[in-house]
Amino acid sequence: MWKKSKVTDQTAAGQKVNAPERGQWNDKGIRKKSKVPGVMITQFEAELPEGMTTPDFSRKPIAITIQEGKSTAFKAIVVGNPKPTITWTRTNGEIVFHPDTCRQNYSEASHEHTLEFPKVAPEDADTYKCYATNDYGRAVCTAVLNVIEVGFSKAKELQKTYGDDLPDFLRKKLKKCAPKVGAQVQNEPTPEEKVWEILMNAEKKDYERICAEYGITNFRGMLKKLKQMKQEQDVDTAEFVSHIDTLKHIEEDDDEASINLDLELKELNSKIFLYKDGEMVALTKEECDEMKHSLKQVGKKHDSVLYSMDVQGGTVFTADFKVPDVDFAIKLQEVKADERQDALFVCVLTAPLNEIKWFGKNALLSNGEKFEISISEDKLIHKLIVRDCLPLDAGIYAAVAGIKSCNAWLVVEADKEASSKGKKAARKNTIAGLGDDEYLLRTAKEQQEKYQKEMEERLEIAKKAQSERDAAEEATRLEAQAAKKRSAETKAAANAAAKAKKAEEGVDESASFQVGAHVDVEELSEGNEEAGQNSLFMETVEVDKVTSGDSPPRQDKVKGNDHGEETAVKQKGERCGTKEKRPKVKTVDAEDAAVGNHHGEETAEQSSEKSGTKENCPKEKIGDVTDTHVESDKGDKEEEEEEVQPPAGKRVRIRQGPLIEETIIDPGVHFLIGLSDCKAIIGEEAELVCKLSSEDCEGIWYKDGGEIKSNEGMTIIKEGSYHKLKLHKVPEEFAGKYKFEADGRKTEALVVVEDPPRFDPEELKTFITPFTVKKGHKATFKISYMGREPVKVQWFLEGEELSDEANIKLETSDGYTRLLLIKLQRKDSGEVKLKLKNEFGIAEALTELIVLDKPTPPMGPVEIVEASSSAIEIKWRPPKDCGGCKIGNYILERQQVGRNTWKKVGLIGPLAKYRDLDVDHGRRYCYRIRVETEMGTSELMETEDIQAGTKAYPGPPSTPKVVSAFKDCINLSWSAPANTGGTNILGYNLEKRKKGSNLWGQVNSPEEMIRAKGFAVKDVVEGMEYEFRVAAINNSGAGEFSTPSEFVFARDPKKPPGKAIDFKVTDSSYTSLCLSWIKPKEIKGVEDEAKGYFVEIRPAENTEWNRCNSNLVTTNFFTVKNMKSMAMYWVRVIAVNDGGEGEPQELNNYILAMPPPVRPRFTDTKIKSFMVVQAGNSARLTMNFEASPWPEVKWLKDDVPVTKTVTISNAEGTSQLLIPSAERSDSGVYTIVVKNIVGQETFSIEIRVTDEPKPPGPVEMEENVPGTVTISWAPSPDEKRDDRLHYMVMKRDSSKRTWNTVADHIFNNKFTACNIMPGREYRFRVYAKNDMGSSKPTESQKWLLPIKKEKFTVNMPRSKSCNLQCPPKFLVPLKMHIAPQGYECYMSCALKGDPTPHVTWLRDNISLNTNTNYYISNTCGVCSLLILRVGSKDTGEYKVVAENPMGRAECSTKLTVRGKYLPEDISTGFGCIEENN
Repeated sequence: MWKKSKVTDQTAAGQKVNAPERGQWNDKGIRKKSKVPGVMITQFEAELPEGMTTPDFSRKPIAITIQEGKSTAFKAIVVGNPKPTITWTRTNGEIVFHPDTCRQNYSEASHEHTLEFPKVAPEDADTYKCYATNDYGRAVCTAVLNVIEVGFSKAKELQKTYGDDLPDFLRKKLKKCAPKVGAQVQNEPTPEEKVWEILMNAEKKDYERICAEYGITNFRGMLKKLKQMKQEQDVDTAEFVSHIDTLKHIEEDDDEASINLDLELKELNSKIFLYKDGEMVALTKEECDEMKHSLKQVGKKHDSVLYSMDVQGGTVFTADFKVPDVDFAIKLQEVKADERQDALFVCVLTAPLNEIKWFGKNALLSNGEKFEISISEDKLIHKLIVRDCLPLDAGIYAAVAGIKSCNAWLVVEADKEASSKGKKAARKNTIAGLGDDEYLLRTAKEQQEKYQKEMEERLEIAKKAQSERDAAEEATRLEAQAAKKRSAETKAAANAAAKAKKAEEGVDESASFQVGAHVDVEELSEGNEEAGQNSLFMETVEVDKVTSGDSPPRQDKVKGNDHGEETAVKQKGERCGTKEKRPKVKTVDAEDAAVGNHHGEETAEQSSEKSGTKENCPKEKIGDVTDTHVESDKGDKEEEEEEVQPPAGKRVRIRQGPLIEETIIDPGVHFLIGLSDCKAIIGEEAELVCKLSSEDCEGIWYKDGGEIKSNEGMTIIKEGSYHKLKLHKVPEEFAGKYKFEADGRKTEALVVVEDPPRFDPEELKTFITPFTVKKGHKATFKISYMGREPVKVQWFLEGEELSDEANIKLETSDGYTRLLLIKLQRKDSGEVKLKLKNEFGIAEALTELIVLDKPTPPMGPVEIVEASSSAIEIKWRPPKDCGGCKIGNYILERQQVGRNTWKKVGLIGPLAKYRDLDVDHGRRYCYRIRVETEMGTSELMETEDIQAGTKAYPGPPSTPKVVSAFKDCINLSWSAPANTGGTNILGYNLEKRKKGSNLWGQVNSPEEMIRAKGFAVKDVVEGMEYEFRVAAINNSGAGEFSTPSEFVFARDPKKPPGKAIDFKVTDSSYTSLCLSWIKPKEIKGVEDEAKGYFVEIRPAENTEWNRCNSNLVTTNFFTVKNMKSMAMYWVRVIAVNDGGEGEPQELNNYILAMPPPVRPRFTDTKIKSFMVVQAGNSARLTMNFEASPWPEVKWLKDDVPVTKTVTISNAEGTSQLLIPSAERSDSGVYTIVVKNIVGQETFSIEIRVTDEPKPPGPVEMEENVPGTVTISWAPSPDEKRDDRLHYMVMKRDSSKRTWNTVADHIFNNKFTACNIMPGREYRFRVYAKNDMGSSKPTESQKWLLPIKKEKFTVNMPRSKSCNLQCPPKFLVPLKMHIAPQGYECYMSCALKGDPTPHVTWLRDNISLNTNTNYYISNTCGVCSLLILRVGSKDTGEYKVVAENPMGRAECSTKLTVRGKYLPEDISTGFGCIEENN
């Protein structure tokens, strides 16, 4: 809920500001704006002294929106000289500064002024102002604090809905729900309330579980109270709800939990409320049905909560949402599987769970051919098998139990051999991920025992707490009863004294018969409060009886006897909502009195009526559902009830006769552990076990409804509180439903009898013994099995399934199978597996096949241990394959080089070495070696020539490697030379040389050689750079030196460098990525200078980093190449020096292999927006653009996608539109739309398809005005098809021989030519023109105005007054014009008048005579107006006004530009008006 402050007094430019705490400041100060937006500065003085400034904010407080209960603060930094003082105000009210609510602080270190709110409340929401003031001015700014309220108030919600017109029943409920003054309000329900709310809507089968969980032992009392509460709820609910259906308790799905129910309300305006642990939560309505409401609780829940729903204050539904308390004892482990192998994931829970959710690569998995999910019988071990793993199945697999989860990787290694051959890998029947099953079972058993122990401890704690509560309540009850007895005795004595006094005064007892009954309810209610406000309590009743006759008055007192018996009134405990005292019943009229028995004893029972509602009733403790038992005197034998009307209008019943005591019945035993479903195998044993809470209880076993007892096939055993049913050698008939019943409680379980395939143990023991056979022989494997048919039998050799072939024979019959392998070879050795499968399970048997053969030759090369003048010692490696047998001996032959004979040395034993002492110094020898086993002798291996005793120097060792370097010591290591010179290496000589020197100096003394393959050189000078070389020494002496090592400084080791700084991407493309960084800082003693860098990338789908550069990069930039287009990569850089690699510096986010995002943009600088194409020709439009990532390109014609006749070709950065053969129908506006994720760009081109026009029709001429000729012609046939077609008129007179253009861009079929001279011949040509060119001309006939030649005579005119004056009159009016945009428009009209009228052109009543955009002429009464380039602004009404002293005339028309809307009255849009004076 938002509580938003109103910004009613924000400061803006020009707004008047009142200065706080400065009374002498003048309101007419100088206002000026700050550089910081939203800050207004007022300067008090016109001129400031030197060095003094007005206050200003360098950082102003910002608006804050925060949740209720959180802490927040406004922060501001001010500047000014002298130093300003800071004050804070708020728009509504004053700020109350208190350490717990609001405080103002200043930090000297950061120069920040803060207004802090340690715990924001809804009333803190407001607009706050911060003032900074000094002697020369003041600065002010505002900030808004918005507070989000948490939770809802039911009273507020009803008040908002109904306002002041709150119904009476709701007003009462609100009054009852209101907390008492001074009482602490608790929204969350107590455990006592919670358990009864849960039971109200739980199913009957869950009663036992809930009672055990909350420690309720009085099961029968619970049922009685629950029935009463349901009746009360139905009464409250029936006032607003017709019925409830489709009720579903909380169902948890993934990360959501939902409660579903449908309510039919009696009034649609009824309010519905949803509570979580007593706190109201938001309600959403679905619009699909007015009578239906949907309450939704979404999100992960980590605790047990109670949801309830009220309609107008009446509770209609309650549900308990509890997340299972379970965790993983053994989590999932990473599994590496070969391609087409099965993979197994296993986890063990700490508590039983019927099922958990499995996810593979974020997708929920279910049982099927690909995935197999299994659960152990104890529901602790959960398994997932991924069948036939492929590389696509690799990824993260997760198990989710409640709110706990664990995950592990599945790594699938592809079969490279099969992929290289282009074949699919063979299916493997082994399972990867198999671990120690015994460890899993042992862990599961430990968790089960731990879980059972915890449940027993919880039950014991609940029982102990219940017993303590019962004891405390019993003590309280006894104390209350004792107090009531004492009060009753006191009152009885007082009544007896009063009656005795009345008798003495002469009261006539025979005159009337009265019975007085006094019920003191007030004291009972007070006693009830002292007893802890139990739901069921007793009231004390005093009965006064006056009898007729001489018998003295008797008085029966309600009190207890010595044996604890008492005569009492059984009061039905109604829950009351207030502490108001009930009216006391003083007397009972005689006519309504009930007469007792002959003993004169009476017992009265008063039933109190309900007061208040369920919400106001006293809370009852858990399990406190007891009845108050009342005993009457032993002499009472009759019962009779009479209604007594008390003065307050309440009815009181008086009961006579004895009351039978109701005893509290022990709820009996209950199950601690129930029966679990069992799967039994035919012929084997099975067991059903349950545990009761008592060891003394016996029970009965049932099978399918019939009682069973111990017999030959089953045995019933009782061991303390455990009851067991053992089934011996289970047959199929034992399958069914078993039930155990004890003391009215029962538990059931199903026994499913299965017949999976299995082997005879004796035959299996023989089968698994390894089978040994010689090469070329045959092997037979056979075994019998049991199991329900059909049974699928499969034989495997080294994982490959076998089938009938030339050398493989398979035989299978009922209960028997055999495998025969013929002509076996050594390569056929391996694991033989038999797999049986039927509908109940799988059985496997493994054995080993060993095929014996001759061994392979020994493996070289031969190592020369010694080659001295007196002995040659050699050794070699055993054969790769000994043929399945142990090596008996090696057979040696020796040949002296230069001779042709071989000397047999003989058998030398099974050790692969030989020392030959029979050698001559300097001679060379060669040896042949064979292997001998019981299967035969191998092929020979021949050695190289070995010389005895000749000097042979060793080769150079490897280049010395610097292990570590210090300022006083450099540690080196190297490897022995490959060529030892035929003898052992005795030691090494080491030499060093300074950088820049040519002299090598020996490190070790000449007398002491270095025995090891490493040495610590201590004779070094700190800071100097050295290189080293080493030579090997054998019996012959020192050999060649190795190549020198790299130069190394004599100094302490360097520290690895730090992280690279400002690591970023400078450029990218679809295949490359340009990176740059700044060299890491050098911190002495912590991080040294970087020597180079390694760049690594990791595709998002992989977990391993790949190094992009094998050699160090010394520059601070690098380009990663060969990337996959649009692939996702993680990138990092590692700084390296002699001290090692520093910490990698990664980019903050992944990178896509693509150029930087670029909004689409057309790159052509000059793009034509208009294009003319001749009909029949092709039209081609090419648009170049740039965009990243690749954009989507669309072409539209007149805002509609182009047709299939148009060819669109898109390439990188360009798009082309092609019309192969253009037609007139292809004319239109073509628009290209280039769009990507960054934005889009469009461009439109108008294409006009046309052809050369046909010539106009015949030309006619006439003279309307002297000196002019009007030319008219028939339109061209193309005029209707081409709206841009116009005409051109050319003229030639007899005085000239050239044709001159007199008019162009004529869009009508008439033109008036001026300046026609008499006596000259004129010819006119009319051309039709369009965008393609001009047509052939249509020529007119000759036009000649003859000159009348008369004889010149002079006639003196008579002087007569002749008045030729006349008002203006239009001879040819203006015509309507429709002109295309961008073309010329020519308007003309002819008029007469004397004197010559003054002509004015108007457009929309605005004069155009002075407008230079229009060319206006008036020649011999022909008025014309020329618009050179028509635009949309030229549209309107044009008027010509002619005026002279004789009168005034007007003529008007309308100009419409093509593309504009043509008004309906366009046909009447022109005309002439004449006015005469």
